[in-house]
Amino acid sequence: MAPTHTILTLARRALLGLAVLLLVFFVGRIYQSEQGASLHRWHRWVADELSADEIDRASFADYQQREARIFQGMKTELSDALSDEDKNALNRFYPGSAVYPAHFAPDWNRSFILMPKGAIRGAVVLLHGLTDSPYSVRYLAEDYQQRGFVAIAPRLPGHGTAPGSLTAVNWQSWMAATRLAVREATRLAGTQRPLHLVGYSNGGALAMKYALESLNDSHLRAPQQIVLLSPMIGVTGYARFAGVAGWPALFPAFARTAWLSVVPEYNPFKYNSFPVNAARQSWLLTQALQAQIVQAARSGRISALAPVLTFQSVMDATVSTRAVVDALYRYLPRNGSRLVIFDINQAANMNALFRAPLPSAVSRLLPAAPRAYAATVITNRSPVTCQTEARTVKAGEVEEQVEPLSLAWPQDMFSLSHIAVPFPLSDDLYGEQPSEKNRYGISLGTLSLRGETSSLTVGPETFMRATSNPFFSDMMTRVNQQIACSGEADYLACIGR
Repeated sequence: MAPTHTILTLARRALLGLAVLLLVFFVGRIYQSEQGASLHRWHRWVADELSADEIDRASFADYQQREARIFQGMKTELSDALSDEDKNALNRFYPGSAVYPAHFAPDWNRSFILMPKGAIRGAVVLLHGLTDSPYSVRYLAEDYQQRGFVAIAPRLPGHGTAPGSLTAVNWQSWMAATRLAVREATRLAGTQRPLHLVGYSNGGALAMKYALESLNDSHLRAPQQIVLLSPMIGVTGYARFAGVAGWPALFPAFARTAWLSVVPEYNPFKYNSFPVNAARQSWLLTQALQAQIVQAARSGRISALAPVLTFQSVMDATVSTRAVVDALYRYLPRNGSRLVIFDINQAANMNALFRAPLPSAVSRLLPAAPRAYAATVITNRSPVTCQTEARTVKAGEVEEQVEPLSLAWPQDMFSLSHIAVPFPLSDDLYGEQPSEKNRYGISLGTLSLRGETSSLTVGPETFMRATSNPFFSDMMTRVNQQIACSGEADYLACIGR
């Protein structure tokens, strides 16, 4: 009896210790959340989106009709019902503000289809990122359109409306919207023309997961090309436990704990506030994707996967750059896939401020050649010049080829960021050199605030982060090469391996 009694005593103590730890965690989480900003109407309003099953049964026209009703409901229930306190010049939900999205034509928060002016050469589905909107893929969509492709960019459920909508969405509905967009692309362009998938951030995970699912499901049309920008192949470990952080929100008094950040909403085409559920769903999606990649590799089905072209900053605070290499590219067949890495600005004269490993981050990221894919590093010609070059090692080779570029790092930029990759310097919202300043009520890429940081409702890092890509033109040249080769019988010869 004594051993049994001892085991029961130890079990009770362990349970008691666990209960105490959970209590301490919840108290700390509640205290932390209560120190932040208060929730507003846009944090509580939730769009009435179609479920995943409903999306799978819908047409794209059905989806856009529901989308129109959602935006009308948001205007009536949210924008027209704001308190006087919330009516300010930089609140995207106030119709009188400079950043109210409905003022702009088009409103890039909505799903869109771009039809080519001439003959249809193919179709492309473009998937935006988490908290984002179709605005982030507009440049690639317009480029594809100019090259004869039907371009379809769906607004993924929970996005483009109000951040509260992300508290009630799941990644399965994002996948359903991906399948819907592919069905519409096929309807418009036919089955005999190439299909491309383009995914930015969370959209990159969706694009890859769809492509892998198409290898096993004959009802899903397989893409012929995949283009990824800052893809969310892996996220930080904290996202695994993000759902736990939101448990106190089950009690209305602690609703603030359902949010990891609550900040002003001054961006017309992207949420600034970030709910716990968004982090949780991104982690669940990446876990499902990584398992699917491994399964496809073990079964050999991955050999039929379309070539993947990826653009990734070596410094990325949102997704795991390491996961792009270790959880995706290490499993790809030798099919013409290419990885383009943007190095840090080695000439930024900030080495004393960098964390120690940063200058050698690229060399530690890539495995030794030869590799099954081509790898290109965009980096400085030398540590003392902002002029750049592309250093490429082709698939199956070890010798590095160096190509000088006519592009240079801006003097004030020490690296790209997760959010910078899809936008040129001339972008009116995010660019450092906007074509038309404040076209969308604000030009975030030009903001350089000076003052006492404790006065701001957002952290100083918000306006430090690079928001546009000085190598955008080079990126588009590589994408256009992918487009040009998509119809060639010998793709590997066309792309240069």
